[in-house]
Amino acid sequence: MAKAAVLTGLNEPLVIRTDVEVEAPRNGEVKLRMSASGVCHSDLSMQNGTMMAACPIVLGHEGAGIVEEVGEGVTTVKPGDHVVISWVPQCGDCFFCTRDQGYLCENANAALASGGLLDGTTRMTSEGKPLSQMAASGTFSEVTIVPEIGCVKVPDDLDMRVAALIGCGVLTGTGAALNTATIRKGDTVAVIGCGGVGLNVIQGARIAGAGEIIAIDMNETKLQMAKEFGATATINASQSEPVSQVMGMTSQRGADVAFEVIGLQKTIDQTITMTRRGGQAILVGVPKMDAMVTLPAFFGLVLSEKTIKGCWYGSSNVQKDVPKLVELYKSGELKLDELISRTITLEEVNEAFEAMKTGEVARTVISYT
Repeated sequence: MAKAAVLTGLNEPLVIRTDVEVEAPRNGEVKLRMSASGVCHSDLSMQNGTMMAACPIVLGHEGAGIVEEVGEGVTTVKPGDHVVISWVPQCGDCFFCTRDQGYLCENANAALASGGLLDGTTRMTSEGKPLSQMAASGTFSEVTIVPEIGCVKVPDDLDMRVAALIGCGVLTGTGAALNTATIRKGDTVAVIGCGGVGLNVIQGARIAGAGEIIAIDMNETKLQMAKEFGATATINASQSEPVSQVMGMTSQRGADVAFEVIGLQKTIDQTITMTRRGGQAILVGVPKMDAMVTLPAFFGLVLSEKTIKGCWYGSSNVQKDVPKLVELYKSGELKLDELISRTITLEEVNEAFEAMKTGEVARTVISYT
C-alpha cells in the first residue's frame, strides 16, 4: 500500500489516501519510489478546472525518485537509479520526435488526455476503483508507475528536491528562454509573472546573454526574488501600468522578447503589446480555454513583423536538456536551491496550494524521505 494525495472533484481539497495499490510495471514501464515532488501551478490548474481532470486522480507531475522495479523491455534505467520524471514522455519515434520536437510527442499527448499511461490505463487503485495519474506521472504518491521514456537518469549525488524541480518548472522556464525564444546577446527581455516558472525564464534569459531583463509582477516579494535570479529592473503592476513602463524603458520600441508566464487574458494582451516590431512574444502560462489572441492582421502582424509563439514544456528535449541543466547547476550558473521556498510532507499539500494562491512562494517541495 502507498499513500497518495487524491483530487476527488473540482475545487475540492486533496484527500490523503493510505490504501493506494500500485501494480507492477508493465512492458516499457518503471516503478518509482518517490523522493520529492514540486507543487506546481499546473496542479492547481487541474484542481480548479482550468485543465481537465479525470477524477479521482493522483495529482503531481514535477518529481524525482529512485527506480524500484522495471517492466519487460526496459533498458535505459535499472533498480537503484535516480531519475527525474518528464511529464511529457518523449518516444523518439513519432512525427514530432523525429523533428526534434519531442515536447509535442504524439504518444505523450494521448497519455495527457487519457489520465493514464501510454496505453490509456492507470496502474493505481484506491477503495477498489482505478485512480487516474496526472500527466502519466502522479508524483503526489509515495510510489508511482511511469513510462520508461518519461525517466531521465541523473547523478546519485544530486539533491532529489532540486532534481524534482528540473522536471517541470525549470525545464519549462529556462527552456522558454533558451529553446523557444531567440534571445540575442544584449537583448531587452520582459517577463510577466515571477513565480517558479517565471524565475526560471529570467535566469534562462540571463544565461542566454540578455542585456536587460525586466521582471513584472504584482507581488513585491517575487520581484525581489527576480533580482536574485537575474532581473535588472522590476515593475510592480499593482502600482503602475506595465506596458507604458516597458515602452518608457526601451525608447518607446518595446522589448525584444517578452514572456507571459501567468495565463491571464489581460497579461497575454500586455505581453503582445509590449513586444517591439520584429520582436517575439512568448506565451508560457496556461490560460483558460476561452482566452483569445486577437489583433489586426496588418498592423499587428504584417507591418510589425511581430512573432507570437506558444511554449509547451520549454520546447525541451528532455534527454539532452536535463543533463545540461544539471551541469549548469553544478557550475553555479543555474540557481535551483534558491527556488525552494519550503519543504513539506505529503499531508501538508493543501497548505501548499493555499500558499501558491497567495503568491508567497516560488516552489514548495514535498519530501518523501
